[in-house]
Amino acid sequence: MDETVAEFIKRIILKIPMTEMMTILKTWDFLSEHQLQTINFRQRKEALMHNLVLFCEEKCASLNDAASLDIIYTQVFRHQKLWDVFKMSKKTGRDPDPFDEDHFKRSFMKVLRRALQNVTVSFRDGEENAMWIRIAWGTHNTKPNQYKATYMVYYPQTPYVFISFSRLKRNLPLLSQVFETHNSTSPLQERSLWLNTNMDLRIIHENQLEKERVLKVTQETFGDYPQPRLEFAQYQLETKFKSNFGTSILADREEPLRCLIKFSSPHLMEALKSLAPAGIADAPLSPLLTCIPNKGMNYFKIRDK
Repeated sequence: MDETVAEFIKRIILKIPMTEMMTILKTWDFLSEHQLQTINFRQRKEALMHNLVLFCEEKCASLNDAASLDIIYTQVFRHQKLWDVFKMSKKTGRDPDPFDEDHFKRSFMKVLRRALQNVTVSFRDGEENAMWIRIAWGTHNTKPNQYKATYMVYYPQTPYVFISFSRLKRNLPLLSQVFETHNSTSPLQERSLWLNTNMDLRIIHENQLEKERVLKVTQETFGDYPQPRLEFAQYQLETKFKSNFGTSILADREEPLRCLIKFSSPHLMEALKSLAPAGIADAPLSPLLTCIPNKGMNYFKIRDK
């Protein structure tokens, strides 16, 4: 097994939570049932990874085998990715052709490899006839980067394609050409959404007005320029206990209650800026968070008025 394939498999295994490890490996269906039964899944993850890679070496795992494992991991944890939805508009006077999976795969790879010599493409079936496509992009001078792949989910005979955000803008015309060639459609039209844990990939984000409002408020609050780099912000709260149910031990306490909250990130302000557009927080954010650049400080004490 090639060293690059072994390293690729190692990194995928390290990403998989132990609670999902057996399920994903069985779905992969590359290692035998006997091999899986001989592995101690209660050992440290580094040791488990080492044993799994040895089995993969015994079976001479290929890059396509590793890519298949990566697709399965992405299928299970698809809610962790940012997806763009593209709608194909049917050209007038043309009925959709019957879907030929083999022909689609051949034409897909032909178009990509005609434009880029160094590109790897992998396919895998998903739920409800979905076709998952994984593309690792290279250039004429560099090999495909397996760690920055693009993932696509295509439901044949439907007008929608779901594409994970990864070097997307640069390669969109090429991907659009693939679907134009096969489906007799006009270029893909983009609509973006953030998938949550329970969202079906075929669901379209409809609340466009609310999305535009959130983006507008975010831009008014943070601006459209890069945010200052900050790694943490700390808030110390001091407040008296308040209750409408008469006296209590806490109500009689003269000392205020104290609480310390710390937000940390390699780039905190950019992380805060992305919360509302990602649907994680309401817009606008609390002034306690957005005032950091203007006040020029990242340590705050909050007391009762």
